[in-house]
Amino acid sequence: MSRRQTPSEFLNQIRGRPVMVKLNSGVDYRGVLSCLDGYMNIALEQTEEYVNGQLKNKYGDAFIRGNNVLYISTQKRR
Repeated sequence: MSRRQTPSEFLNQIRGRPVMVKLNSGVDYRGVLSCLDGYMNIALEQTEEYVNGQLKNKYGDAFIRGNNVLYISTQKRR
């Protein structure tokens, strides 16, 4: 049986890996998770913004305020 991990363990494990961050507004940001804090404020590198599944913008670095985040999921490496 596999060991369950806490959300903090999961987030520490995915630092430096590609992630998708879904906002409450429905917008997705995809990039490499640089860091995050206890308030779920997120810093991404190589960030792309998707609206309704379509690429809208590309940013070098992006900062997302934690209270806007619906969820974070991992992505396959690009």
